[in-house]
Amino acid sequence: MAQTINVDLKRERTKTKFNVEELTNILDNGKENTAKRREMESSILSDKNLKDEIPEEYLSHKEKYENAIRKAVLLYRKMESYASQALSLQESQEFNFRNSIASAIFKEGSPLMLHFGMFIPAIQGQGTEEQIKKWLKRAINMEIIGTYAQTELGHGTFIRGLETTATYDAEKEEFVLNSPTLTAYKWWPGGLAHTANHCVVMAQLYTKGKNCGIQAFLVQIRDEETHMPLPGVKLGEIGAKFNFNTVNNGFLGFENHRIPRDRMLMKSAQVLKDGTFKASSNPKLVYGTMVYVRVIIVNTASSYLARAATIALRYSALRRQSKLKANEPEIQVLDYLTQQHKLFIAVATSYAYFFSARWVWRLYKKVTMDMQQGQVDRLPELHVLACSLKVLSSADCSSLIERCRLACGGHGYTLASDLPQLYALCSAICTYEGENTVLLLQVARSLVKAWEQAHKGATLSPSMAYLSDRSPVSAWDSSVDGIIRSFQKVSVGKLSEAVRSLKENSQKMSPEDAWNMTSVQLIAAAEAHARAVVLSIFKMEVENSMFAASAELRGVMTSLLELYVVYWALEKTGDLLLFAKLSEADVRALQRRYERLLTEVRPNAVGLVDAYDFRDEVLNSALGAYDGNAYERLMAEAMKSPLNQEPVNQTFHKYLKPFMRGKL
Repeated sequence: MAQTINVDLKRERTKTKFNVEELTNILDNGKENTAKRREMESSILSDKNLKDEIPEEYLSHKEKYENAIRKAVLLYRKMESYASQALSLQESQEFNFRNSIASAIFKEGSPLMLHFGMFIPAIQGQGTEEQIKKWLKRAINMEIIGTYAQTELGHGTFIRGLETTATYDAEKEEFVLNSPTLTAYKWWPGGLAHTANHCVVMAQLYTKGKNCGIQAFLVQIRDEETHMPLPGVKLGEIGAKFNFNTVNNGFLGFENHRIPRDRMLMKSAQVLKDGTFKASSNPKLVYGTMVYVRVIIVNTASSYLARAATIALRYSALRRQSKLKANEPEIQVLDYLTQQHKLFIAVATSYAYFFSARWVWRLYKKVTMDMQQGQVDRLPELHVLACSLKVLSSADCSSLIERCRLACGGHGYTLASDLPQLYALCSAICTYEGENTVLLLQVARSLVKAWEQAHKGATLSPSMAYLSDRSPVSAWDSSVDGIIRSFQKVSVGKLSEAVRSLKENSQKMSPEDAWNMTSVQLIAAAEAHARAVVLSIFKMEVENSMFAASAELRGVMTSLLELYVVYWALEKTGDLLLFAKLSEADVRALQRRYERLLTEVRPNAVGLVDAYDFRDEVLNSALGAYDGNAYERLMAEAMKSPLNQEPVNQTFHKYLKPFMRGKL
């Protein structure tokens, strides 16, 4: 394969008006972190044992899992020397936001994903000091392997509806776990089927004949020596999926399975030896792991989109298609304004959610520290923000990844492009860890409450403070700040209408039916609030992150921010016409401004995706490699097909030849 850089892609990089390395360092929170990340990636990804001799897509379902386990064990051993970076879930998480090593090794996810992503955080967040001392070290050292079992066959986002029971037996000081129905079986947890031997199980607690709500239990499900399921434990895999086929998603049922009393994670709520239940001062503290995961998900979605945008931008720079003018050669696809319209918003959105993820992570750390001091004032706000950002990032990023795939034409349909896999990975986020519509309704409930509080003169949380401003809409302001304020007015207007409809419906029907009847308006109000929040965060973070940056980089990022804001103003013109003083002339001006911004971003487009600094192993794309030799790589990937290992397949002599001669 040619090792030279594609001439068109090379030319694109010479056009870049800013220092790409400077932006990479900002994304990594400093050049020292960039150096550490690169050294770790180079060391680990150079190990030939972590590479697949046969491409994963040509393996059977069983072979894929077994190969993933092999690589997961090797990867952990390699990562041990980087333990502070790989396993710290607090101080080093921002560093890990840029750690994409696992995606270079597992195309469909690691079977240990939930061990690190949910099992360990659940012990840290919900265990007592004694429980953390007993279990956390074993989990980090991989002496036990765990997962997080919450979702059931019949219930997912509605946690209060979970059917798994944990009934306390005071005489033996044990909990008895049962799955009373088929729909009570835990369903979906990664690693549950054949990998984990422990899991955190969310179950309805019963003690002294009373239901005490959902609590978390640390349950051993397999023997540590033989790995056989323990008595009263039923395990298995749920089968093939759209993606994540190496994550080993499983099902789990209980039949009178007993665990000691100290296996209930009792940081927030306790069951005493005699069965007395001591409730948490804040019942929502038990959902701390879910909030943590939703915060991390925002970064995951942005990373998927960043990879897709990198692939599509690089391919669009090297692909030449049709003639814009007669008697001239075919032009780069990226020179078509329609292609810029498809792709530049994907680049801007990936940055918007990257910065949003980092911002909300800092808030999560602060709220967690406050909670350790007994202060839970900002927990409701964090919950709403995590829900809002999870919904918007998953919906926007999955939609734009598909847009990137389509922008690559037929080659985007091949698995060798990696775009179908990225879409499948990202679209799953729309339903896991809280289905998006349900989460929007949770956000709406908090917004309605805040609306009523503001009406009574109460002070709202910082991210909702704008809801208190009921002043009339002023004249249209086309500045970035002015457009963001207009989006806040859209949010206020939609929420006001939803609240009015809710009150009108409540006079005719039960509160529950009234809520259901108003739900379409409520999710629209919640989405509008989320959109206003993301726009505000992106602007604030660009300004803060670029404060000490060079003038060139600051100018490019300001243009990217402006493009993002103007794009959404054009997408939401209907809302802005209704709730802000946007005129027909203003819409035309926005369109011209958007087209100008596309041309401003154009010279820096490849530089903006290069700044993400994805190694070719991470992108895993024939279309998006750094050298731009897409056609050579496509051919090389095609030749890896098992069908190309022999000139004549056996089916010719067995079926085709007799068929063609009428002798079948």
